[in-house]
Amino acid sequence: MAPPSARARYNANKADNQIPTKKPLKRRNGKKETSDVPAPTPAGTRNEKRRTIEVIRNSPDPNAPLPTNVPMMPGINTAFKTFVSARLCSAIWAYIADCDETFNYWEPLNYIINGHGLQTWEYSPQFGLRSYTYLLLQGVPGWIYQKIFNPSPLLIFYMVRCMLGFGCAVMERFIYKSICREFGIHVGRLWLIFQLFSVGMFVSSTALLPSSFSMYFGCSALAAWWTKQYSLSIFLTAISALLGWPFAALLSVPMVLDLLLYQRDWRTFLQWTLISLATIALPMIAIDTSYYGKLTFAPLNIVWYNVFTSHGPNIFGTEPLSYYIINGFLNFNIIWLLALQVPIMLILELLILPGRFFSTLNFPRIISVSPFYLWLLVFFAQPHKEERFLFPVYPLISLCGAMTLDIYQRIFFRFKSLMFKLKEPSHYLDHSNVIAILVMVTSALLGLSRVFVLYRNYHAPMDLMLELNKFKVSPQYRAEETYNVCIGKDWHRYPGSFFFPANNFRLRFLKSEFRGMLPAYYTEGENATQVVHPYFNDQNQEHEHMYFDYEQCHFLIDFDEGKYTALEPSYTRRTKDWSIMKSLPFLIQEKSHRVLRAFYVPFLTDNHIKYGDFNLLKRKKPRRNGHGS
Repeated sequence: MAPPSARARYNANKADNQIPTKKPLKRRNGKKETSDVPAPTPAGTRNEKRRTIEVIRNSPDPNAPLPTNVPMMPGINTAFKTFVSARLCSAIWAYIADCDETFNYWEPLNYIINGHGLQTWEYSPQFGLRSYTYLLLQGVPGWIYQKIFNPSPLLIFYMVRCMLGFGCAVMERFIYKSICREFGIHVGRLWLIFQLFSVGMFVSSTALLPSSFSMYFGCSALAAWWTKQYSLSIFLTAISALLGWPFAALLSVPMVLDLLLYQRDWRTFLQWTLISLATIALPMIAIDTSYYGKLTFAPLNIVWYNVFTSHGPNIFGTEPLSYYIINGFLNFNIIWLLALQVPIMLILELLILPGRFFSTLNFPRIISVSPFYLWLLVFFAQPHKEERFLFPVYPLISLCGAMTLDIYQRIFFRFKSLMFKLKEPSHYLDHSNVIAILVMVTSALLGLSRVFVLYRNYHAPMDLMLELNKFKVSPQYRAEETYNVCIGKDWHRYPGSFFFPANNFRLRFLKSEFRGMLPAYYTEGENATQVVHPYFNDQNQEHEHMYFDYEQCHFLIDFDEGKYTALEPSYTRRTKDWSIMKSLPFLIQEKSHRVLRAFYVPFLTDNHIKYGDFNLLKRKKPRRNGHGS
């Protein structure tokens, strides 16, 4: 009798080659065990590594043997630990890349926790574009931490960041499990590696931004959809769109169409939509109405402003199509290029590998990843472009890149089989793993190179602010005095009031060449969030109220890059007024090589980039306190 074929062995052990959800394993000592990871190898111990064999899925020969080099699959818990480690590194070392994160989220959060902070026009009651409910989700743990331990504001900042990183890792664990079941273990492993070394994930995973929040829950909603957990998918989508960013609802369009048109399950859709509105939207309206002092539904306000006003967000700047192309490569390097190829590669696979155009477990692959291309179609067409607008689909970039690489491996194996006329039936991974390894190593090295230059080139403002902690413990410090820390043209690099050592430090804006709307401090006293200020507008027009008297500055932050104007002089050279407390290098983009400033190349980068001095200045002569905004 002939031995059973590999296909037969696969069918007999199908449950071991997928990622079951709490399915029973064999009995040991009369007790039944359960697990979310593949069963361990026979005679294994509790500490033995989990192993799995890649399925001979769509192999040209149904009798093909199992791969000779048994590929390892990280277990769910192992993957989770690696995600936690990577995201905690982001929490500690990532710099704040977007001034919108500082002024629209960290500053109002500082107001909620410490009682003072800068307010932007979006938080003015006449506009109400931002939700305080979103801030409270991050702020309540920080507020409790502050009330119990009264730590330095900087510790609260990093505590919130670590919390965001851990939440991102929980999301990635859920998605990893779903991808392994839906797209295959090989695609799942590739996705895991791409995520861990992705610069985009390093930046976005711990950013206090609604787009990052929508990435957590929007991609989790897609993972639930891939496994046909429609109720969970609807609820997670509601969290993503209502508490996070309303435009993230775009990711759910394929899921909704599948549920309503293909599944024809209107009952589930309506039932969970109503549950989501009752448990998320109504409390959100109540909280925001309490803060703004009038009926407010922030998601509706922000959609109205961006879509239905005559100017929309374009008054804040527009970018060409190449902006996202370049930005995608900087954050995902070659994985971004692979991700854009999925539709073409699926067609090539159909032509080159007849009969191999397979679906995932529940959907055709192009349907499963259609939210990513729908997102690109909509946001590439918008004139106003920002890096954070792509945050919600970052995990999908890694997924689409993994899918494309897997197809390349299959096509390579097909051509190799035809050219060398392989007689022995074999699996495509036995012959194409070198391609996957080459891509993974290249992508990881480029990712680490990019992370290194981001820290070295742009982390100076955060490190510089730490110097104020030394002043707080010096004999010159007076707890009863308010210290004015001024900033001019570099206002957008300010990391936030959490970096001040105490509550008696205030940021002040000096007039510069910038002609847009700057934030102002919340007013003192109760109900400050309900006060309507005449100096706020939604046209990005500057107002003199935001500017401070230079003579009343105790400290000044100044980036000396060699370019000066009447409004943007070199304050560092005014040695009669200022002494340098701390100076750190900061990249001068215009004087540095475009490629070598973006990626660190040993022996080359240092010779082709130019740094200026980012200085923290201290006034030599004491000044009386001013009363700025």
